[in-house]
Amino acid sequence: MFIDTAKIIVIAGPGGNGVNSFYRDLITPKGHPDGGDGGDGGNVIIRVSTHVHTLIDFKYRPIIKATKGGHGSGKQKRGRNGKDAILEVPAGTLVCDANTKMVLRDLVNEGDELLVAKGGIGGRGNRSRKDAIPGEEGEEKQLFLELKIIADAGIIGLPNAGKSTLLSRISRAHPRIAGFPFTTKSPVLGVVEYGDEKTFRAAEIPGLIEDSHKGRGLGDKFLRHAERTRIFVHLLDVSKPSADEVLADYKKINKELRLYKKDLGSKPQVIVANKLDIEGAAENLKAVSHEIGEDIISISAKDGVGIEKLIEAIAIKLQDSL
Repeated sequence: MFIDTAKIIVIAGPGGNGVNSFYRDLITPKGHPDGGDGGDGGNVIIRVSTHVHTLIDFKYRPIIKATKGGHGSGKQKRGRNGKDAILEVPAGTLVCDANTKMVLRDLVNEGDELLVAKGGIGGRGNRSRKDAIPGEEGEEKQLFLELKIIADAGIIGLPNAGKSTLLSRISRAHPRIAGFPFTTKSPVLGVVEYGDEKTFRAAEIPGLIEDSHKGRGLGDKFLRHAERTRIFVHLLDVSKPSADEVLADYKKINKELRLYKKDLGSKPQVIVANKLDIEGAAENLKAVSHEIGEDIISISAKDGVGIEKLIEAIAIKLQDSL
């Protein structure tokens, strides 16, 4: 299951209590204060890990607590510090305060981390010749996590254009493939290998439709993932009854990108004509190529025709976008 948003409560550990203690022996029968301080409570830290790909863990564990600090003891012994709670999230996770909606951090790279709740300070023991005090409470916060997938190439296109089939051809990803629209209901990531042990990450962005930018068909959720791709692989179904329909599809997707965010419309694209194995597709491609005025890579994702040429074109476009 792909989960790309989560609301969680994080609670840092409270500090341990300081202790009142007195050391006594034959020489010092009245004793002297030797109570140790309490340990600090554990922090809650969010950290990016490449081993995590969704926020699904937080669906079943919405409340996360760090452990409390240990209490002080006699002989000036300090309590142990509480253990930090480390929350691993995918690259591309936006961390927001759930109440104020303020963005706390955009976690993009492996190892990026954010301390979201600080543990309470341990209480003072009477070794300082002052009465012992209890430890402080740890911070508690409500957070909203939002995942925006990070990929080199995002495969976009209308429903049933063949995006799932294409991703399965160019990578080892196994999206659900069927002959009807909206088979894929969440983004799918795959690693594409090419050349001399080189790779790039491709993401299938689920089918966009007209008014996706307004949220129709969950389009705004899908477009959010498109923001974190370097280039688009714009897949066209050229098996439509007419070239005009194919051209209209091309314009429709680009319009939705622009309306959602202006810079999405200007992102580099590799335009791909799919389903060349179907009768009439070649004629449509010729007419559409003339109208668009750009190089179009022709493929049949179903039969695996033109895939190597397409991978090469994507790699070149990615290099040019650096």
